[in-house]
Amino acid sequence: MSRETFKILFTYALLCFIWGSTWLAIRISLESFTPFLSGGLRFLIASVAIFIIMRLKGITLQKDRLSVKLYIQMGFLSFVIPFGLVYWAEQFVPSGLASVLFGVYPFFVAIFSYLMIPVEKIGIGKTVGMVLGFIGIIIIFSDSFSFTISDYLLGMFAVMLSGIMQAFIAVTLKKHGRHLNPLSMNFIPMLIAGIAGTLIGLIAENMSRVSFREDGILAVLYLAIFGSVVTFTSFYWLMKKINVVILSLIAFITPIVALILGWVFYNEVLTANHLLGSALVLIGLLIANLYGVLRQKVKEVKV
Repeated sequence: MSRETFKILFTYALLCFIWGSTWLAIRISLESFTPFLSGGLRFLIASVAIFIIMRLKGITLQKDRLSVKLYIQMGFLSFVIPFGLVYWAEQFVPSGLASVLFGVYPFFVAIFSYLMIPVEKIGIGKTVGMVLGFIGIIIIFSDSFSFTISDYLLGMFAVMLSGIMQAFIAVTLKKHGRHLNPLSMNFIPMLIAGIAGTLIGLIAENMSRVSFREDGILAVLYLAIFGSVVTFTSFYWLMKKINVVILSLIAFITPIVALILGWVFYNEVLTANHLLGSALVLIGLLIANLYGVLRQKVKEVKV
């Protein structure tokens, strides 16, 4: 295994682990802060951290017209609106159901890739992998689906809309953002999200709900540094290295990580459905990755 391949696999696994833990961290942060304020503080802190790292590394901010356009699109379509929707929805929608609904993300990445980047082949391998992964997520959380749809309808729509918007901006960046540095491309969007979320929280939300508890503050800091700076910088670095559809399948892995963390740290029970669903997700991911590799090997042999 080459050093580059190891870096890609390690970064992919790191993203799965950290993003798998953020669902829990968001819920903890919401026990101390209101939704928009929590998200706003998260991205405000993250943008400051990125700015400091950029200064230390001597990374300049790209200011050409295309870059500025992408910064604004990312600010609102990748952070302000999607994360606002998720933070708001998590007040009403169970986290398991939210994970399943966010499973629309890989499918819409595939759809937008097909429409916007024809060279990003989807193929039968990725399609089968996505379908198996989604079925696996449904099986994992099937035990918790005792609810009336009308009770969660708006929250469910909010999570799905968030996934669709994030899919669109991911493919847009894959197509137009290859020239952007993974750090600098996050600074302005996160600053926009931080300022917008904090202002919305202070103006529109009930500040009497805010309590500066230690666990809530630590959760926001974790979401800022690890759940934002580390993950999104790594995500956009990976985007330049691998197929965007394969990258989007992280959305199927994160719920499994969340289950394992709950089992390890909170003594939550792992059922047969959890294990079966997790196996399907992993098999789907394996098929999605290996099918393309095997096809390439066959072509090389024929040549």
